[in-house]
Amino acid sequence: MSTTTGGPSTASPDLSTPHQASFEELGTPLHAVTFVVVDLETTGGSPANAGITEIGAVKVLGGEVLGEFQTLVNPGMPVPAFVARLTGITTAMTVDAPPIEAVLPSFWEFARGAVLVAHNAPFDVGFLRAATVAAGFVWPAPQVVDTVPLARRAVTRDEVPNHKLSTLAGYFRARVSPEHRALADARATVDVLHGIFDRLAPLGVTHLEDLATAADPVAPEVRRKRHLADGLPEGPGVYLFTGPDGEVLYVGTSRTVRRRVRSYFTAAEKRRRISEMVRVAEAVRAVPCATTLEAQVREIRLITEHEPRYNRRSTRPERGAWLRLTDEPYPRPSVVRDVRGQADGSVGTYIGPFASRRTATEAMEALCEAIPVRQCTSRLPRRAGSTTGACLLADLGRCSAPCVAVEGDPGYGDAVDAARSAMTEDPRPVVDALGRRIRELSAQTRFEEASEVTRRLREFLAGAARTQRLGTLATCSQIVAARPTTDRGWEVVVVRYGRFAGTTVVPAGTHPGPAIDALVATAERVDAPTAPAPACHPHEAAIVGDWLESPGVRVVQIDGTWALPVRSAVAYGDLSAALPRAPHAAASLAPAG
Repeated sequence: MSTTTGGPSTASPDLSTPHQASFEELGTPLHAVTFVVVDLETTGGSPANAGITEIGAVKVLGGEVLGEFQTLVNPGMPVPAFVARLTGITTAMTVDAPPIEAVLPSFWEFARGAVLVAHNAPFDVGFLRAATVAAGFVWPAPQVVDTVPLARRAVTRDEVPNHKLSTLAGYFRARVSPEHRALADARATVDVLHGIFDRLAPLGVTHLEDLATAADPVAPEVRRKRHLADGLPEGPGVYLFTGPDGEVLYVGTSRTVRRRVRSYFTAAEKRRRISEMVRVAEAVRAVPCATTLEAQVREIRLITEHEPRYNRRSTRPERGAWLRLTDEPYPRPSVVRDVRGQADGSVGTYIGPFASRRTATEAMEALCEAIPVRQCTSRLPRRAGSTTGACLLADLGRCSAPCVAVEGDPGYGDAVDAARSAMTEDPRPVVDALGRRIRELSAQTRFEEASEVTRRLREFLAGAARTQRLGTLATCSQIVAARPTTDRGWEVVVVRYGRFAGTTVVPAGTHPGPAIDALVATAERVDAPTAPAPACHPHEAAIVGDWLESPGVRVVQIDGTWALPVRSAVAYGDLSAALPRAPHAAASLAPAG
């Protein structure tokens, strides 16, 4: 059908909704996608100083033409002679044609919900966008497919001398020859598009989202595995790549599992390690989840369970470490593997967990540099023997040397109290002491040493903040919280001792009370841990904590105390921002709150 628009519209319609969804949101076979192939004729090469003289478009679905759109347009300026010779469109032909602001509403209605296709799309789409905005309409942001890069991928230079529309139309034996008129060129582009699809299909380009990366080279053995994503759920969940004998090679999570898995078989995947994994993989299975939080938690648990060789994230709690103050007459900082209760049922002072013993040791060095607690590993009696001698740290003023205090050292308790406070409440003494040291070293241009001090301070603050966030969750036997969903429902979560115990989604318009009661009754039973260690992997507790602290979350029920010290290490916010990258910037060590 041929359509010509009437006079200019008196309204300014919002052309932005509905519009074609993004590649990432789709998983549609190409035969099920509606394409609108468009071509423009203009008075010049740039929207800044040229106008549109003709629009032609063809709507196709599954290889069938659904309709056509064609109209001349008054560009608001004379048509240059060389353009008239090229296109056959003269100024006399466009004088009585409708202006672009009258044409656009009809064109965008014709193209509504479709993927826009053009040969050298930046040119045509650039003019359409400029004209739409200039006319006062909202740019509908359609998805765009450019046949030029697709043709370069599908047809080699051995087959055609160039990738011009006229050359490709002849190569694919298009039913219409391009003649620099909009509708004819759009019709030719339709045949070129279908010819390209036929050439790319054996390479695994069979779905709409494949077109986003089809122009990039992908190994055929990788692209052929795109079928492994077929049948996977569109919603949130966890996916597991498995290899020979069912070995779990890699575990990941996504809001839309199928879309994410398909991306592994495209040029969008640049990681060499993951590309190697894809070549080994023989299957992909998914674990659908009700919410993204559940998916993130299950990912952590599955990585911990299977230890996939292609997951780099450390998920072994036994590899972590804690910094604690020992329980003895003269306590000292010590790096240990886990949190343990004492004989009387109490728990000592801990911060962590740290990713490794090395980072825990760096945090301990920061504490000892700021506060004169002893670093020797001997267990000291309450009163020293007559033959005991002080160590070098005592001579340097870095330790009060309780080891040589024959009558005991009551002042050492002050240092221990200061260390305990810095670890669990206010880290300012450590920040101030190391901040001064960083500035001194920077002033002396000893930047390498200043960087080492900065790193130790950063590790101490990170460990203290982690304990303060996770430790308070670990003491709460139950937290029930809800967050509104985008469709005005509720996402409800039960957390027990920092562990994700269950979740449900309450639809909009439904009273959440009964659903919450049922969730609490059926949620996982969790035994109390030895706080500050949570009853789960630290990564899981951190994810749960982030969710609880996210905007919009409402606490429905809490058994315990979920709070932070007023001047906690968490108050320093983003440590990478609070602590300077360059040592001479140490003056920025102020709390974020």
